[in-house]
Amino acid sequence: MKKINFAEITLRQELSSRGGGVEIDLTTLGFKGEKMSAYQNYLGGGMLGAISENNTINAYGKEITSKKQLKLEKIAEELKRYFHSLTNPEEDEWESVSYEQTQNLPTSAY
Repeated sequence: MKKINFAEITLRQELSSRGGGVEIDLTTLGFKGEKMSAYQNYLGGGMLGAISENNTINAYGKEITSKKQLKLEKIAEELKRYFHSLTNPEEDEWESVSYEQTQNLPTSAY
């Protein structure tokens, strides 16, 4: 699978020190009319949780082939890494947290 240009397919994006998310259109990636989001919750104390994802295919229990499900999972992983790059720019020496460190955190404080 070639590298995805998420900027071209972003529908909504909200980034803040208290979390946020990015939503993309999956149509050009082979899932007509479907959407996917990557988001991050605020845990409190200035900490953000792990980056999660959801999509309209799995959320509504739509049936797809195992090959399509694997493709969807790869897109999700790439989208989560893209979201991380938006919230943790490499050039920011004060806010530098690796994707792996972020993913070891809980997704919610509750």
